[in-house]
Amino acid sequence: MVSLPELPVTIAKSDPSQDVRVARLILILSLAPTIGLGIGRFAYSLVLPDMRDSLGWSYAAAGFMNTINAAGYLGGALIASRLCNRFGLFRVLRDGTLACVAALILSGLSGNFVVLSFARLLIGLGAAVAFVAGGAMAAALAQSQPNRASLLLSLFYAGPGLGIVASGLLAPFMLQFFGPGSWWIVWLAMAAISIVMMAFLLLSPVDTPANMADATPGKFEIRPVLAYLAGYFLFGAGYIAYMTFMIAFVRDAGGGAAAQSAFWCLIGLSAFASPWVWKGVLARGQSGVSTAIILAFNAIGATLPLFSQTPAMLAISALVFGVAFFAVVTATTAFVRFNYPAALWPSAIAAMTIAFGIGQTLGPIVTGWITDATGSLSSGLAVSAAALGIGVITAAFQRPLKAAATK
Repeated sequence: MVSLPELPVTIAKSDPSQDVRVARLILILSLAPTIGLGIGRFAYSLVLPDMRDSLGWSYAAAGFMNTINAAGYLGGALIASRLCNRFGLFRVLRDGTLACVAALILSGLSGNFVVLSFARLLIGLGAAVAFVAGGAMAAALAQSQPNRASLLLSLFYAGPGLGIVASGLLAPFMLQFFGPGSWWIVWLAMAAISIVMMAFLLLSPVDTPANMADATPGKFEIRPVLAYLAGYFLFGAGYIAYMTFMIAFVRDAGGGAAAQSAFWCLIGLSAFASPWVWKGVLARGQSGVSTAIILAFNAIGATLPLFSQTPAMLAISALVFGVAFFAVVTATTAFVRFNYPAALWPSAIAAMTIAFGIGQTLGPIVTGWITDATGSLSSGLAVSAAALGIGVITAAFQRPLKAAATK
């Protein structure tokens, strides 16, 4: 079990310079999910149409690539707590992110299905362990500023929006410029951007002193949070299908490089806004209701394209979905922070991530099968939206864990 370190310094709430320092440290940590999730996971959607056409994949094969990526994410979540205990939080975050960068490079070096599958697996594994370690560190830093904790914590989860915007500005136009079969060039370009971000992370490490808290952590129990875990599982299954296939959906609706770029960048930009949009909701995150509220917007965003594929409707869908989908993850970490002692945060975050990981492992391949069987991307998207809607109801049943919070 991992015990969180004391913060490097005692941070006074009234000192603006220390407030800025905490925010800066959390933003440095956010570079890990920016690389592992914002680029490593989600840029796949931008290159998927070209990869599918060039490599002759079915929708099920395309979905399998994100399924194996999610399987790696699930595996990483299962081992993250033990790795953090053995090697320390920042080292796990650093090495997990380095694995993601290596996998991005590998993605541009081969069109072999097995090699690409391994690269997707490695990205998932590295992103998960870095995410759990970084989430625990960000929660500890945010906790030092109780009045601003929810906003500060949101900065960590809004970070992947940078990766989404960067890939959205670059990938569609590179594919248009270099032509069919240029997907591998995009992967190498994404790897180059990630290397630059990785340099900032390596040059500005977040200290975690050796004097760890000595208190023996309590045991994490699944039963009291079954409703939340079920809702988070459904979120994982629902959101990943949207993020996997929506660029193909936009392209099939007649959207060229500019439309695809605009759609993707709207998701990333609205993710930047989520800390301020949901600040009040996240501050009341002791139960699953806050998560259910945010998840409802996620479901609405995923549902809108089923009614219309006009540019205006697709733009609204991207904005509504984008402002909510990383906020659900933030709300989950806030729920953990409110309901568990600090020593249990890595284990609790890992448990939530496992439920999420199982959902996003199943989501892409199931929706891919449905799309192949029906011949319509709308069918897979409808299943995705339905999963998110059921997740709203399930999460709303979760109540605060008063006993756990007082351990």
